Amino acid sequence: MEDNKTNLSEKQKGGMFTMPFIFGNEVCEKLAVVGFSTNMISYLTTQLHMPLTKAANTLTNFGGTASLTPLLGAFIADSFAGRFWTITIASIIYQVGMTSLTLSAILPQLRPPPCTGDQVCKEADAGQLGILYTSLLFGALGAGGIRPCVVSFGADQFSGTDPKQVTRTWKYFNWYYFVMGASMLVAVTVLVYIQDNVGWGWGLGIPTVAMFLSIIAFIIGYPLYQHLDPSGSPFTRLLQVAVAAFRKRKLAVPDPELLYKNEEMDASIALEGNLVHTKQITFLDKAAIVTEEDNTKSPNLWRLNTIHRVEELKSVIRMGPIWASGILLITAYAQQSTFSLQQAKTMDRHLSKSFEIPAGSMSVFTMASMLATVVIYDRVFVHVARRFTGLDRGITFLQRMGIGLVISILATLVAGFVEVKRKKAAFAHGLEDKAHSIIPISVFWLVPQYSLHGIAEAFMSIGHMEFFYDQSPESMRSTAFALFWLSISMGNYVSTLLVSLVHKFSAKQDGSNWLPDNNLNKGKLEYFYWLITCLQVFNLIYYLCCAKKYTLKPIQFQSKESDSEEGRSVELANKV
Repeated sequence: MEDNKTNLSEKQKGGMFTMPFIFGNEVCEKLAVVGFSTNMISYLTTQLHMPLTKAANTLTNFGGTASLTPLLGAFIADSFAGRFWTITIASIIYQVGMTSLTLSAILPQLRPPPCTGDQVCKEADAGQLGILYTSLLFGALGAGGIRPCVVSFGADQFSGTDPKQVTRTWKYFNWYYFVMGASMLVAVTVLVYIQDNVGWGWGLGIPTVAMFLSIIAFIIGYPLYQHLDPSGSPFTRLLQVAVAAFRKRKLAVPDPELLYKNEEMDASIALEGNLVHTKQITFLDKAAIVTEEDNTKSPNLWRLNTIHRVEELKSVIRMGPIWASGILLITAYAQQSTFSLQQAKTMDRHLSKSFEIPAGSMSVFTMASMLATVVIYDRVFVHVARRFTGLDRGITFLQRMGIGLVISILATLVAGFVEVKRKKAAFAHGLEDKAHSIIPISVFWLVPQYSLHGIAEAFMSIGHMEFFYDQSPESMRSTAFALFWLSISMGNYVSTLLVSLVHKFSAKQDGSNWLPDNNLNKGKLEYFYWLITCLQVFNLIYYLCCAKKYTLKPIQFQSKESDSEEGRSVELANKV
C-alpha cells in the first residue's frame, strides 16, 4: 500500500502546473540579457566611450561566451548535480553579475566622465573595464547553467515513455520559444525605453530584481517537479566507446546480432528505449565486440561497450554537420544588435512630434514577427501541412530548418539594399560627413530586414532545438541543448572574426573602410551584408547535402504507432 502511494505521488509530479515556475526563470534571464545586450552598443559607446568596432566586438564576444558556457553547465547537470540544482546555483551566479553590472551603471566613479562640448571623450580606464568584464563573465557563467537546463528540465516534466507525448514535443518547443520571445519583446521595448529615457540604473535594476524573485519562485516549486537522476558524465561514456574501438581496431566487425548488449546496464541511460545498430561509422562497432578477455557481466567499459552506447556516440557524430549549419544564421542575426542598430540611430525614428522610438527597440519587429510566426505555425501551418505529409508535426525539423536558412538569406540581401537607400538619403541632404546627424529617412525602412530575421529564427532556431532534443540520446539532453547554444556562440565569434577581418582588409590609405569606426555614411556596410548573404548561400547548399544524407536516430519505440511515425519522418527527412 505504501509503495502504491509513493508511485501515485510521483505520477502527480511534473506536468503543465510546473511550467510557470520553470518559465519564470527563463523569462527573467532573457529580460536581463536581452534588455542589456540589445542596447549594449549604446551603453558601450555613449557611457564607456568605446569606438564602434571595439564595442561591436565586445558585444559579440559576450554573446559568444554566454553561449559557450552551457557546455560546462550541461556537463555538471548531466554528470552529477542534476538540472534543478544546476539551474539554482547558476541563477545565483547570474544574480551576482547583474547586481555588479547595475552598480556600475549607478555609481559615477565606475564610468568615465560624460563628454562636454567638443572635447575628446575619455574612454573607460582599465579598472572600469575590469568591473564591466567581470560582471559580464558572471552573467555568462550563470547563463551557462540556465540555458541548457531550463528547456530540458521543462521537458522532463512530461512523460518520456509515452510515444504520443514524445511525438508532440514540437508543441512544447514552440511555446517555450514563444514565452522566451515574449520576454525578449518586453526587454527590447520597455527596458530599452527606460534605459534611454530614465537611466541605465533603472534599466538594469528592474531585471536584476526580477531575477531575484524568479530564483525564489523556482526554488519554491521544488516539491512539484519531476526530477530525473543524472546518469554520469556523457563525455566519459563517449570517450570510453572511442577508446574501446581503438583498442580493438584490428578486429573484424562480426554480424550485428553478435555485438554486445546489456539492457540492465543501459537501463539508466535508455529511458525511452534502446538504440539499435546502424550501418554508419562501423569502425565504432568494434567497441561492442566481445572477446575472451572481456567480462560480459561486469565489463571494463574502456574495453567493451554495449551497442546502445556505441550508437550514442554515432548519434552525436551524425548531428555535427547539421549543427554546424546553424552558425552562419547567428552570424547574420548578430548584426541586428551592432550595425543595424547603428543604422537606426542615424534615421528618423519619430512616431509623432513628441515620441521617438529608441534605436535599441527596433528589434521589437524581430520579436513580433518571430512570435507571430510561431503562433501561425502552430495554429495554421501544421494543420495544413499535416494533410499532405501525415506527420503530427506537419513537416520534419530538417525541413523546418531549411526554410529558416532560405529566409535568413533574404534578410541580409534586403539589408544591403536598405543601406544603399539610407546612404543615398544622407548624400542627398549633405549629411555624409556628419556621423551623428539624423538623416531624413524613416527608420521603418529597416523593418523588413528585422522582420525577416524573426521569421527565419522561428523556423531555423526552433527546428534546430527540436533536432537536438529528438536526435540526442535521452541521457544527454542537457548536453544537446548546450550544443544548440554552442552554435550560437560560434555564430557570434564568427561575426567578431568577420567584422575584424573586413575592417582590416577593407581599410585604404585615405582612411576609408567598409566598416568605419565613427561614420557609417562613409562606409560600405551594404558590401558587408552582401558578403554574409553569399556565405549563407553556400551554407544552404552545404545544409541541403547534409540533410539529404542524414540518418535519423534509430530507437526501438514501444508502440507500432510510434514506429510508423518515425518511419514517415525518416522517409521525409531523406527527401529534404
